[in-house]
Amino acid sequence: MKDAKLGLRYVKSVFANRRAQSELRQKLALKPPLEPYRFKVAVYFADGKVNLYQMRQWYKPLAELSKTWPVLILSRASGSASILLDEAPVPVAYVRKVVDLERVIDEQDLHVIFYVNQNAKNFQMMRYGRRWHVFINHGESDKMYMTTNQFKAYDYALVAGDAALSRLNKVLWDYDFAKRALPIGRPQADHYSGDLPYTPDAREVVLYAPTWEGDRAAAAYGSVATHGVALVRALLASGRHRVIYRPHPRSGVVDDAYGAANREIIRMIAQANAADPTAQHIFDQGADLGWQLAAADVAVVDISAMVYDRLATGKPLMITRPVNPAAEIDTGGYLSDCEWLTAADAPGIVAFVDELSHGDDARERLRVWVERYFGDATPGAATARFHAAVQHLMDEWERNAALHAADGEVDEHDVGEDDDPGILGQ
Repeated sequence: MKDAKLGLRYVKSVFANRRAQSELRQKLALKPPLEPYRFKVAVYFADGKVNLYQMRQWYKPLAELSKTWPVLILSRASGSASILLDEAPVPVAYVRKVVDLERVIDEQDLHVIFYVNQNAKNFQMMRYGRRWHVFINHGESDKMYMTTNQFKAYDYALVAGDAALSRLNKVLWDYDFAKRALPIGRPQADHYSGDLPYTPDAREVVLYAPTWEGDRAAAAYGSVATHGVALVRALLASGRHRVIYRPHPRSGVVDDAYGAANREIIRMIAQANAADPTAQHIFDQGADLGWQLAAADVAVVDISAMVYDRLATGKPLMITRPVNPAAEIDTGGYLSDCEWLTAADAPGIVAFVDELSHGDDARERLRVWVERYFGDATPGAATARFHAAVQHLMDEWERNAALHAADGEVDEHDVGEDDDPGILGQ
């Protein structure tokens, strides 16, 4: 039975992949060809659409950067490429095969390649020299993902601030931080805005933004199945709060119980709105992330990048403490001084929100940690540092190009590389 289900899932994926390819071909046929040698900055994205949230984190900063340095997204998967063509604020090139990637490389003068994750197919792009390969990540957090030795694979890494440098310094031996790690703060925080999907009133707005369940015990940070139903039920019942529920796109992928709890929360929100339309509780699965972080009076989040996205606002937040004792928690940073919410305390969330909303001590602690993680968080400061970092990379490219001006051309074309994305096409 298990094999039959896996087989059926595979067949569905193949047909979905073919449909996506057909839709994508139609979209590409309507697009004019890219202007040759226009782009010096590219963002390489090899993942399917389930991980598009990693790209969406960078939409607004990339759009702003493109005013100075035009930016091109290189998408390897048909499903994500199709969506990126519709919603990305910068041009997109679909490069399903290595030969497609090489064609774009030949037609453009790419100096800087950004990477938002650690997909294994990043190495198909990283084989091309004479350009900087730069890890920019898709968020800031104290998760173990943020201390991977894979940072060393890139020429440079753009990091948030002192906390990231301290975290990496513990695990990256013989790494030239002064040269290769460039602190830029959180440029996304300069774009925390957007139209509210509700009418503001006297209700206190609480954002609940949990992560997914994780694929191993050490990363079991998700709270939907342990905290979520109880805390959302209590907030909905208070009559004084408006809930914005923004679950991780991968919620329930691994654990059926997690998926069931996610559906129950969505059902409760719909039921509460039906009973009182003025409540305007929100189930949020939109592409834009920012207005939620700025609008919420209090945020409840899991150990994930959302902790630090919210931290950049300097507004009250609580962190759910994982139930799984194997979940790794870095208590050397902000998590050593945060406001924890245990599963046992989740039903009493209203009292915790009231205390947090009116406490000055918690706000002062936040201010200190904001500076440690992001440096100068005044509006526009992070964007300026991001642009300065890119300018530095361009200057370094020009300097090295001059040093190697006599080296001549090299044949960068790949031969025999297995470049079929397979199911990754979705």
